Amino acid sequence: MTPFLYEKVSERGDALSLGTHPGAAYLGGGTNLVDLMREAIARPTLLVDVTGLSCKIEEDEKGGLRIGAGVKNTAVATDRRVRARFPLLAQAILAGASAQIRNMATVGGNVLQRTRCAYFYDDEAHCNKRSPGSGCDAIGGFNRNHAILGASPACAATHPSDMCVALAALDATVSIDGPRGSRDLPLTDFHRLPGDAPEIDTELRSGELITSIVLPSNGFSKRSSYRKVRDRSSYAFALVSVAAALELDGGRIKNVRLALGGVAHKPWRAHVAEAALAGRPATEAFFAEAAEAELRDAKGLRDNTFKIKLAKRVIVDSLVKLSNAKDAPR
Repeated sequence: MTPFLYEKVSERGDALSLGTHPGAAYLGGGTNLVDLMREAIARPTLLVDVTGLSCKIEEDEKGGLRIGAGVKNTAVATDRRVRARFPLLAQAILAGASAQIRNMATVGGNVLQRTRCAYFYDDEAHCNKRSPGSGCDAIGGFNRNHAILGASPACAATHPSDMCVALAALDATVSIDGPRGSRDLPLTDFHRLPGDAPEIDTELRSGELITSIVLPSNGFSKRSSYRKVRDRSSYAFALVSVAAALELDGGRIKNVRLALGGVAHKPWRAHVAEAALAGRPATEAFFAEAAEAELRDAKGLRDNTFKIKLAKRVIVDSLVKLSNAKDAPR
């Protein structure tokens, strides 16, 4: 591990000032960053501890919720307001890591976590994300867990977060502060597809700090779910996951949100499927048509082509169950 300095801050201004130093990195729960440091993937020379900042869940002025970047994942999943108004988010968090990790991991850190691709963590492997220009051993190697959507010849890694898939479906916004001022980004625009620069995961600029996640008010509290298909029932990353939410009006789809996990370099918002379902009757046949349209451009590798059919089936099954659910909060 590269030697580093450590500073704990209690004010955002101090954090932003220290964050401009060359080699600085913000430290939240450390559940991903410390792993990356052990593996010599991340080599910060200054850790700025921001665990005391942005630790509240508050009502947003537009009727949603603002979740501070420093809030622990467990606190989000157990918050009464989240469970009542955004149950999809609570389900996704609880489908993720162990309770011990959820107790440490922060919302901001979850959004920023990097891929868990085995080649990325193997210093003997060729990985453009770890060493730009070195190649991607996943393309021709064992690639069962890799991307079927949005991949490039440079990288087929997938984004590991469950929470972010739910946030993508819920139209969440990332609030950011930095040396050039504050700004907001839709979560769907925050993460990047690999293209020819897979080492760049997000649109976060140098020295910038995530301050909160904003969840807008919606009508999905009664019909939403997070489905995660994985190789084992606990502590495993998704082969395919689906965050789905429906709002019905007389048997027709008034509003729908779909996002997929385990299939792309970023949480994959299923805009094509959503457009295909708008105003349609909530039937299995239309759900299947929409899933087919969303996965039309999916491309499997040697070991993961099964994900294409699996994703379609999980989309359809999730929507069928939601359309048949009783109109009562869970």
